[in-house]
Amino acid sequence: MKHIVMYSGGIGSWAAAKRVIQAHGKENVILLFTDTLIEDEGLYRFLDETSAEMGVELVRIADGRTPWEVYRDERFLGNSRLAPCSHELKQKPARKWIEEHFAPDECVLYLGIDWTESHRIAAPTKNWLPYTVKFPMAEEPYVTKDEMLTELERLGIRRPRLYEMGFVHNNCGGFCCRAGQGHFANLLKQLPDRFAQCEANEEAIRQYLGKDVTILKKTRKGVTGPYSLRELREDIERKNPVDMQDIGGCGCFVNYDESGEASE
Repeated sequence: MKHIVMYSGGIGSWAAAKRVIQAHGKENVILLFTDTLIEDEGLYRFLDETSAEMGVELVRIADGRTPWEVYRDERFLGNSRLAPCSHELKQKPARKWIEEHFAPDECVLYLGIDWTESHRIAAPTKNWLPYTVKFPMAEEPYVTKDEMLTELERLGIRRPRLYEMGFVHNNCGGFCCRAGQGHFANLLKQLPDRFAQCEANEEAIRQYLGKDVTILKKTRKGVTGPYSLRELREDIERKNPVDMQDIGGCGCFVNYDESGEASE
């Protein structure tokens, strides 16, 4: 029996991997990383250092496209409701690799969802059938993400720099189409060059589709509508208010979207 941890590069998947190794032995554990090709350099360092410390096989797979290339191919700009990048770059490659290597009765899958996110367990449990999915960090003893990061540093491994910059996840280089105004405001502050790339890519997709579509939304005078990254940047530069509590969140193995069709 193999135990496959969906190793996203986040602290939750690392903590889950540590528990799986403790329960089943490192020789029976595989860390499966699906690369979106826009990851932060700190994520790759984290993967290499943690897999070496654990002495566990790290398998890297990739569709070969970036999220922006997926949006163009699908003719759909990802947003908080629908994220075709999750389906194309994370879910499909992972499913394909697992089905090619293991039957459902030959492996167990693990996600880093923790006890504060128990409402997110049902969807991946259903969508991975007939494979079994478990969630070690949703079980006792309960620990916080800060405690996970502290334990990581106790081993002599520096936390991923995106966490140090105030991001809530360590995926896609600080980008996420499910993120909100506050998240992108932080990206503009911490990594302005990367924000500029996102802004340019969003505008290119808008021009390609010929539609007023955006990643973000904003409510103006009671009406909610498109809110481009350019508009967000200009509002920040003019010191106009933005919703810093609107963070959003990564959910590539939790939210199951494909080609404009929600299946949550």
